[in-house]
Amino acid sequence: MGIEYMKSLKLVLLLFFLTFAVSCGQQKKFIEYTVKKGETMRTIAKRLDMETKDLRRLNPDVRRRPKPNTVIIIPNKKQVKAIDNKEKEVIVVDEKKDENPVDTDENPTDVTRDFLLHKVIKGDTFYSLTRFYNVSEEHLKKLNPILSAGLKLGQIIKIKSIVTDIDEIDEEILYQDEIDTNKTLKVALLLPFRAKKYDSIATREIFKQKKSAKREKLVNIVTDLYLGAEIAIDSLRKQGVTIELNAYDTEKKNSKIRTILANKNLNDNDVIIGPLYSSEAVMVANKVKIPVVIPVYSKSQETFTSSKLIKTAPEKKAYLNYLIEYIKETYQGENIVIVSDKYARASAIKSMLLTHDSITTVQAIYPVKGYVKKELFLKLLKPKVKNWVIIATDDNVLASDAMNTLISLPEETTAKVFAVEKGAAFAGIDNLKLANIEFTYVSDVFLNENAAAVKIFDTQYRVKNNTYPSYYASKGFDITYDVLVRLASGEKLKNTFHKGVSYRLISKFNYDKKLFKATSNNGLFIVKYNLNLTLTRLK
Repeated sequence: MGIEYMKSLKLVLLLFFLTFAVSCGQQKKFIEYTVKKGETMRTIAKRLDMETKDLRRLNPDVRRRPKPNTVIIIPNKKQVKAIDNKEKEVIVVDEKKDENPVDTDENPTDVTRDFLLHKVIKGDTFYSLTRFYNVSEEHLKKLNPILSAGLKLGQIIKIKSIVTDIDEIDEEILYQDEIDTNKTLKVALLLPFRAKKYDSIATREIFKQKKSAKREKLVNIVTDLYLGAEIAIDSLRKQGVTIELNAYDTEKKNSKIRTILANKNLNDNDVIIGPLYSSEAVMVANKVKIPVVIPVYSKSQETFTSSKLIKTAPEKKAYLNYLIEYIKETYQGENIVIVSDKYARASAIKSMLLTHDSITTVQAIYPVKGYVKKELFLKLLKPKVKNWVIIATDDNVLASDAMNTLISLPEETTAKVFAVEKGAAFAGIDNLKLANIEFTYVSDVFLNENAAAVKIFDTQYRVKNNTYPSYYASKGFDITYDVLVRLASGEKLKNTFHKGVSYRLISKFNYDKKLFKATSNNGLFIVKYNLNLTLTRLK
């Protein structure tokens, strides 16, 4: 988001917090504070005797661990002795003297106080706004009837209620796609097509057997990745990017990759997407000087060290960290209980949660012979309060048993269930059961079927392939499009990772910024089941 927008948002939030002034005649003051090394928003808030979330509301553009010398706004509390800083008064514009009222028929004062606002800048689209703020286009148009005529530069529009939704704003800088139409890209695609008569593949003949029910799972994955990547390349070409695609069949595992490395100058490309097998990806990265993008998850990827490797699938440990972060951000006094078949896992989760200022008690339940007695749940879960249950297990029997018990609790005792991911342990559980306990989990994908880009991709894919896109087809599009549109900016791929998070069809790309190590994608979502069996993205 632009600097102007963040300043406007901070001003709006200041106006919201100034309502506690003792009298109208009292001067409204905040002061600036310069963050010192080692300080976090939580430690500063604690010394100010205020809630961390309130301090973050005053500084929505500041991360939880701001860099030293970051200037933030704090209440002008003279009695706080621990804050040793020069007091620079921040003059807040009085609501009645606002010379730039919101472009709406409603009272500007009410809008300023109650809603998160956004100033439309160059490059904004309904798609980018809905993806960034996690709202629908219909929602925006309902709040802003003027948008029926489309977005216009400089418009200030309402996004959502500050009172109810401000805590859900992601502390993210959104990557802005920029295309240098003079840029020519060369892409090497290395996948095990297993079509021996092809070396450099420039035809679709190998996909004639797509509808065969006997195709191997691997062939399905490879084919769908390719077809999704193909549409991504077509899309970029239509936007003026010149792309030369060189696809190579790596055949069976490790059987052809050495020949390709010996006989083809892969360094003549800007990027390599593939190989599919992690051992081959490591082999290629050790032989080339360009980025090597791994398109699928590998259990061994945490051990990869080459700085040329780009891991598009998040590490499994990132899932747990993301869930714990979300729970701590949204915690409001709920009773937390962990269900796990491993003491070490439950203990680790408990320790992570207890680092939060307000979480003082976390209880754990362990199964006996694979099951947990209902009486034990009733002993730990509290009636007439909010109970949060974290099911941390890979055992489908334990997961199913725990879910059935939680669904059948007495009416006065309810529970919301969290999981690190919706893995095999939850695959056999009916979706209606998941919805009844507000099943919330971490995922590396989230599909908004109403998004314009998703509808366009689905239509293009059906027209071209006579079928709906699979998970791997959408992933093939997302990975290819994201990598190539970043390269189309004219910058080095890793340099673009410093410029923000990108959202594509079903994926989020939030790459770390390590210069001399393998690059990992930390793009994850928090997803919740609704009673109508739809999914909502919470984060």
